[in-house]
Amino acid sequence: MPREPLHLPQLSLHSPVGDLTISEDDGAIVAIDWGWVPEQAETTLLVEARQQLHDYFDGVRTEFNLPLAPFGTPYQKRVWQALYAIPSGTTRSYADIARSVGGSPRSVGGANGRNPIPIVIPCHRVIATTGIGGYSGGEGLPTKLFLLALEGADATSCDLFAAQRA
Repeated sequence: MPREPLHLPQLSLHSPVGDLTISEDDGAIVAIDWGWVPEQAETTLLVEARQQLHDYFDGVRTEFNLPLAPFGTPYQKRVWQALYAIPSGTTRSYADIARSVGGSPRSVGGANGRNPIPIVIPCHRVIATTGIGGYSGGEGLPTKLFLLALEGADATSCDLFAAQRA
């Protein structure tokens, strides 16, 4: 089990979707959170993760090559592994992920919303069959749409207001 975030080495960076803080535990990335922490640690892994995120936002990287150790239930970890396998520039529905890992679209949505390593584990690539779905990071849906556009994914056909009408 990872240590509490206050005791983990952390490194922050500025990004187009706001300030991000990367947390490391036992040689693996365990979290990326929105916000800036006052105490910075420049470990080899955190510096590499920061550089890979900068490369991603600069459009020169589409995949990440980092050791990841998200803390979650076995089901959440299966969902996150399925998210990690979604290629950049493409999307999958909550139902698609549910078919591949078991469970329901709603349970996939719950695991998706608890993803501790957003962007690297691309929860933004999961959309609803009736629209764009939700997003809990950054500024919410505008952040999700920015990330999808950055990757060249076509989100223009998504009905942004379908979830609000349902």
